[in-house]
Amino acid sequence: MTEVSSKKPSMLDKGGRSIVALMVALLVAIFAFQLNASMLSPALATMTRELKTTDSQIALTQTVFFTAAALFSLFLPRLADLVGRKKVLTGILISTILGCAVSAIAPNVTVLMIGRILQGASGPVVPMCLIMLRVRVSEEKRYAKLMAILTSVNGGIAGVDALLGGWLAGNFGFRSVFWTMAAIGIIAVLLVAFYAEESHAQDTPKMDWVGVVTLGIAFLAAYLAINEIGKLAGANLSLVAGLVVLAVVFFVVFWNVEGKNSAPLVSTKYMSQRRTWGLLSCTLLTMTGVFAIMNGVVPQLAQDAKAGAGMGADIVSFATLTPYAIIGFVFGPVAGMLAAKFGYRLVLRAGILVSVLGVVFGIYVAASPSVWSLVVLSLWLGISYAGVANIMLNGLGIVLSPKDNPGYLPGMNAGAFNLGAGLSFAILYAVMTNFVQSAGASAGYIASMVAGIVLLALAFACSFLIPKPEDCE
Repeated sequence: MTEVSSKKPSMLDKGGRSIVALMVALLVAIFAFQLNASMLSPALATMTRELKTTDSQIALTQTVFFTAAALFSLFLPRLADLVGRKKVLTGILISTILGCAVSAIAPNVTVLMIGRILQGASGPVVPMCLIMLRVRVSEEKRYAKLMAILTSVNGGIAGVDALLGGWLAGNFGFRSVFWTMAAIGIIAVLLVAFYAEESHAQDTPKMDWVGVVTLGIAFLAAYLAINEIGKLAGANLSLVAGLVVLAVVFFVVFWNVEGKNSAPLVSTKYMSQRRTWGLLSCTLLTMTGVFAIMNGVVPQLAQDAKAGAGMGADIVSFATLTPYAIIGFVFGPVAGMLAAKFGYRLVLRAGILVSVLGVVFGIYVAASPSVWSLVVLSLWLGISYAGVANIMLNGLGIVLSPKDNPGYLPGMNAGAFNLGAGLSFAILYAVMTNFVQSAGASAGYIASMVAGIVLLALAFACSFLIPKPEDCE
């Protein structure tokens, strides 16, 4: 993927100093996003207490953040192609800082939600950073290694982010968490300002705002339908049906609009190619199959006093999410080296296949739970998903992008990640709940693992639909 940059990339290979500086700037920018996504998790109970509200209201602020992040991801990478990536990334970080400040001084949940929407602008930070790195590093093997270092942060900063968030909230209140996020955001803005270079796509027509609005409505309707389904027995099925119809109608409108637009947000030609639907299908199914396993089912199994390991809520992360995040963070660069040698697609398939085997082991863990079996499962999926599959899917979103529209596929891929996360909780928890009611808790955990295996097997099949990057040129 060739780009037009405001500076010649001739200094790329002169000692690599400028690349190191750029990597530091992009890493801190991704830190700033990741903290907004994960640092609050252990502080939610503190927020409920200090704002004198309910758990459901605070949970809604999290939903608002992730929904906003998904929506911004659909179009900001393309806007950055047209008006400048450094400029848009700086604007994103400034919006995030303002959102942190608003959230930190919020007197009530309404103001907190406004702050979280502003923070949601950080949603496309990862794909944008990967595109900016691609502009500077054109050599494939080198890019694969550096891309993996950046993307490994996206799974959590070795678990330290959540631990730090809990410590800050417990000792200084939840507002200190937001001020810490703001401070990291300020550092990111300064580093990007000094060490990143401006770049654009080869062609810079006007932004297709009609396409943005129609796709945004279709995506939002689908996302809200998934959230409603996630309520299981409490879901309003009429609302779900209405949202699904709305999503379909606006996607059809979007498709027709893009087909007639000379400079569309996403060309219908590209949407009909395997580089788009093959990758998005694989991303969606992979996320759906594994996300709720590690972020919901496994922690719940660990805390279940009757059918699980009976761990306390204060230590469950040390046996599940922390080892998962640490090993994914450490193994990410290894995955990059493997991709540089064997190619993204082969490493992706290996990651998904090993994830399938990991969830098969999860069936044994669900049947005979123990602290150490939970640790092994967390490390297993930390390597195979967080350290390999997640990174390869992000990387493919960059290397498969067309030269004339490099921002559309990373943005839509980010949307597929978010949709998959929501679908994962909706589907796997629905399966688990149904089996719990009919056959008991252990059967519910096992059934959710089986459902995850089926979805990951479908993702593995879809990985063969993803074309080679060189075949897309």
